Amino acid sequence: MRALVTGGAGFIGSHVVDALRARGDDVVALDDLSSGRRENLAESGAELVVGDITDPDAIEEAFGRARPELVLHLAAQIDVRRSVADPAFDLDVNVGGTIRLLERARSSGVGRFLFASTGGAIYGEGEGRKLPLTEDAERRPDAPYGQSKLAAEGYLDLYRRLYGLETRALRLGNVYGPRQDPHGEAGVVAIFTSALLDGRRPRVFGDGEQTRDYIYVADVAAAFLAAADAGGPGAYNVGTGIETTVLELGRRIAEAVSVQFDPEMVPARLGEVQRIAIDPGRAVAELGWRAERDLATGLAQTVESFR
Repeated sequence: MRALVTGGAGFIGSHVVDALRARGDDVVALDDLSSGRRENLAESGAELVVGDITDPDAIEEAFGRARPELVLHLAAQIDVRRSVADPAFDLDVNVGGTIRLLERARSSGVGRFLFASTGGAIYGEGEGRKLPLTEDAERRPDAPYGQSKLAAEGYLDLYRRLYGLETRALRLGNVYGPRQDPHGEAGVVAIFTSALLDGRRPRVFGDGEQTRDYIYVADVAAAFLAAADAGGPGAYNVGTGIETTVLELGRRIAEAVSVQFDPEMVPARLGEVQRIAIDPGRAVAELGWRAERDLATGLAQTVESFR
């Protein structure tokens, strides 16, 4: 199969590229390298087109080179704080970029269009709700980032209904693993791992009892391949359904690094979600997918890669 992966040089995207190449697909990656890295694709054999999903010329070049039967759209503006500071930019990338890709996919006869959505920000605060949340749970984003992902999902559904384009959204939990940037706004596993390996004290915001649903990146890549081959329209949660607190996560990483976890406790960040976990039951039933790695295994593999 011929596939185009946007954000293909990034943390998650490069693992998706690797998984596609491993099964024999021809892959072109479109990435502006604002956070992605050429070296993430160095051993994949995939072709890289350097460009932005808001640039029609870059999209045209990528589609021309890939002639895709399948589009996997992972490029995004993912910084929640930037989305609050500049919601128009967040909208242009996450909604405008998605629309441009959908239009090009429609006009070129792409068979299937997969979209990397968010399983945390799109649902909003889980405190006081029955966790883990299913895909039918109320979507009530607490930041422009989650709202833009929700709007993009709406356009996927619109293009399915208007033009018959097969579209699916994968609502990802908190993804972690090799190649994650330890210097970004997101990615607490990478941030903690880097700090502990360097002998620095990690910072914990608030009381550390916030929970997240952590999912290993190779399992996420497997979910994209499963959704490329099976399932129906709409959204699929890609997570474990298990809540883990930030403090418990830190202790587990410290154990894998063989050091003590002695974090610097700092004030909570305004608007941070306190509890979230997502139910992967639909993906299990319809895609035949489930997370293969528990947290201990995934953290051990992540720490080893960071060493």
